[in-house]
Amino acid sequence: MKRVIFHPEAEAELVAAAKFYEAGSTGLGTDFMGEVERATRALVAYSRIGHRFSRRLRRILVHRFPYGLLYRVESERIFVVAVAHARRRPGYWRHREPA
Repeated sequence: MKRVIFHPEAEAELVAAAKFYEAGSTGLGTDFMGEVERATRALVAYSRIGHRFSRRLRRILVHRFPYGLLYRVESERIFVVAVAHARRRPGYWRHREPA
């Protein structure tokens, strides 16, 4: 079974988004984290579930929130390159390499 590993900057994006939602409404940050967890469980079960996003990456959308997980399927793991907002700063994550 493959493990899901987050790039350090993707992990920071995840935490920042959860804090943003929690500041807006108590419990919403927890809901966001739950939906991301649901998406990662789906990736473990079906690693190619996301839509092809670029030559090397796929994207799975986070239910209820305007975010997607940009990831690459590797032999031993699923590597999440970015936790990206669907409408902000397209392509900012392109410089990231696997950790």
